[in-house]
Amino acid sequence: MLFGSHKNHLPTADEALPGRPEREFRVPERHTVLGNPLLGPYPEGLEVADFAMGCFWGAERIFWRADGVWTTLVGYQGGHTPNPTYEEVCSGMTGHTEGVRVVFDPSKISYENLLKLFWESHDPTQGFRQGNDTGTQYRSAIHTHGPAQQAAAEASRDAYQKELTAARHAAITTEILPAADRPFYPAEGYHQQYLDKNPAGYCGIGGTGVSCPVGVAPAEG
Repeated sequence: MLFGSHKNHLPTADEALPGRPEREFRVPERHTVLGNPLLGPYPEGLEVADFAMGCFWGAERIFWRADGVWTTLVGYQGGHTPNPTYEEVCSGMTGHTEGVRVVFDPSKISYENLLKLFWESHDPTQGFRQGNDTGTQYRSAIHTHGPAQQAAAEASRDAYQKELTAARHAAITTEILPAADRPFYPAEGYHQQYLDKNPAGYCGIGGTGVSCPVGVAPAEG
């Protein structure tokens, strides 16, 4: 995860690589830790959350360890190129960021608690990098599924910014955008649950040490 061209310019749709109409690689059927299917449709009652917080190897492990998470899947989101490859994303010419799709049981873990885990597990103030990983594919992002998630994500960002500011950290650069406008493309099979298959593998993400409030209701307007 330390290689790549370290691009720091988000391409426009016209600049982005053309991609392809279909994925050119196979995604494994089941999660190597949780045992559940990686791809949907998912069982009734489960919900989906999408997060990007730097290297997706370490990010995925953080979420699969959380009680109430049914499955996790790494992929590419927030760009222009359809069905990109890892090499294309690393070139900086697709516009995608490395993301984690989290499928969870809301009766066991709330979206707000997933947001807390997201904010506290990386540094959301770093822009186009996370730790030693530099490039647009490492930017922080939340891609929301519906108005409730959008409102909760924005409220948690505002609450966390107050805590970060008090601790003398910079402004949050995290994108919060509807997932409907940002398709999630699963990554290659060798990236899925990478740190389960390679326990000593690289993980370049880390938090600020600042706690994020939970259950902050959006302000009424």
